[in-house]
Amino acid sequence: MNKLSSLGGFSLLCIASLTIMVGSVVAPGLLNIAHALGVAEHSSWLITLPSLGAILFAPFAGKLIDKYGAYPSLVIGLILYGGVGATVFWLYGPELVFVNRIFLGAITAVVMASGTVLISQWYQEKQRLAMIAKQGMAIELGGVVFLFLGGQFAASHWGLPLTLYLFAWVFLAMLLLWVPRQPPKSTESIEIDTPAQVSRNGLSLFGVYLVTLLAMVTFFSAFILLPKSMAGQGYNEKVIGYVLAFISLIAVIAAHSIPKIEQRIGEIKLLALAFISYALAYFAFSYATGLPLLVAGSILMGIGFGFSIPLLNYLTVQKSPASVRGRNLSYFTMAVFSGQFLTSFLEFLNSETSTIFISYMLLAGFIAAVLLGRELFIKKDKNVINLH
Repeated sequence: MNKLSSLGGFSLLCIASLTIMVGSVVAPGLLNIAHALGVAEHSSWLITLPSLGAILFAPFAGKLIDKYGAYPSLVIGLILYGGVGATVFWLYGPELVFVNRIFLGAITAVVMASGTVLISQWYQEKQRLAMIAKQGMAIELGGVVFLFLGGQFAASHWGLPLTLYLFAWVFLAMLLLWVPRQPPKSTESIEIDTPAQVSRNGLSLFGVYLVTLLAMVTFFSAFILLPKSMAGQGYNEKVIGYVLAFISLIAVIAAHSIPKIEQRIGEIKLLALAFISYALAYFAFSYATGLPLLVAGSILMGIGFGFSIPLLNYLTVQKSPASVRGRNLSYFTMAVFSGQFLTSFLEFLNSETSTIFISYMLLAGFIAAVLLGRELFIKKDKNVINLH
């Protein structure tokens, strides 16, 4: 079989949604879940510690995928994801609970990287970019769905949201049924990270990781800061949840348009546009005293994520020879979760939220300027080469 069926592609997209499930499942009922598990004093760690686990384990996950293959690694990862995620229900106390969350993050690194490797094996060229864009959409849409279900379940019993981790076993069955174990033989020409390749695309593989880290810090900080800012303005948790879910929905729509926009303006300009959107979003949030500016900022924030992370994921695949693709994608996973984990230190800042918003606006604007400057330098360099 040289082409993956629609059901097979759908299965891989469902698996991608598990990436965001780690934290979104417990977020709506976080305080009650933390109290029941005996970690009420460090409730936020239930969300941030899986990121640490993914960071620490990502290099090993990459070696595992490259040595044993993406398919077997994903099967094992899905089995462990469902089991480890759900069994925290029977644990109590910081030591056991936090070890469980770190291990769950490690498993998530395997699932995320191996799932993307399978996508890279079954899809080539334009179809690959389109599928990775859909993967980004699936991740954000999964956030909306699991946040909603987590909230509904938490209203009935604190432990019910944890059963959502067992969706991993449903997705495992879908994988075994609809995704063949052996992918088609690749006929692609791999872009290896050489000076010539850097000149064409403007970013080395290290540059992709760095921009990924900065994009995740910029995006995820909004999810930490916005609830605090909105609560200070008198908004209740329900409205805050709607705003966060709206950002994810906009990200889904933006990711869908990546292939067409990338074809017209190129990768670097599209990434610069993402950071310009981030900057404008934080500008809107810093002056938001009502819903209009909050909605405008949410739209811009969703556009920033939709235009950045899926594209950076694609660039990682394109710049990676098949023999080390698992390793390189694990480093991409490390960059993504490092960005999330770094935002956990925001709670230690004593500055006003509006001041932090302005700081992020300036940071995002600076990154956009650097990317555009890099693009201009590359064009100038190409013109010099053509003259000779």
